[in-house]
Amino acid sequence: MNCQESKSQLQTYLDGELDLTKSLEQEAHLGECSACSQALNSLRLLQQSLRNESLRFQPTAGLEKRVRSALRRESDSRTPTFRARWLIPALTAAALVIVFASYLLTRTPADDLVSSEVVSSHVRSLMTSSHLIDVPSEDPHTVKPWFDGKLDFSPPVKDLTAQGFGLIGGRLDYIANRPVAVLIYQRRKHTINVFVWPAAKSDIKPVAQVRQGYNLIHWTKSGMMFWAVSDLNLAELQQLAEELRNQ
Repeated sequence: MNCQESKSQLQTYLDGELDLTKSLEQEAHLGECSACSQALNSLRLLQQSLRNESLRFQPTAGLEKRVRSALRRESDSRTPTFRARWLIPALTAAALVIVFASYLLTRTPADDLVSSEVVSSHVRSLMTSSHLIDVPSEDPHTVKPWFDGKLDFSPPVKDLTAQGFGLIGGRLDYIANRPVAVLIYQRRKHTINVFVWPAAKSDIKPVAQVRQGYNLIHWTKSGMMFWAVSDLNLAELQQLAEELRNQ
């Protein structure tokens, strides 16, 4: 089994829907291929994130009781005109609640899914040194050529030592259903992973968010998508983003 066949069957394998023969072939390939294994881990983490109860809308306690009580009081009113005038906005508000609840239950924003994968990969990389760096080097002229032949694009690799962000190496990863480059910088004792891959969008200014206690900033520039993630404070992570954008 090659990587293309393996990746096309990862979701089916994760759902336990492959037959015994295919499952054994998949397991054998995953034991030998770190890229496909990382892709499976990303899918598993994504699946777990989508099951998070925080994505589900829960009405406030007593909402149904309050609505029923209000409707009952109004039904006893002797002023039909007033009742109709009150009921229309009440029904409109109820409809808005239903629409909003449906939105919360069904929404799966692409950026949210990517940010989950980015944070999961960042956390995995910090677990052991073998997950963090494939090519250890402080020299961009060593790191950049290392990606040649491993990716279908050439990531920009910047030396930001003078700005206080030391390059310590690079690695391959798998994000948003494609292989990506990861540049690893260090600020004091804080590790910063910068994920890079070709962008399908025009230039976008940096957008910051916090996820699972980590700061993330993503932007696009010159045909490339960038995601920077770290436990470094947001102000300094924004400084790194600006340095990468301006060079």
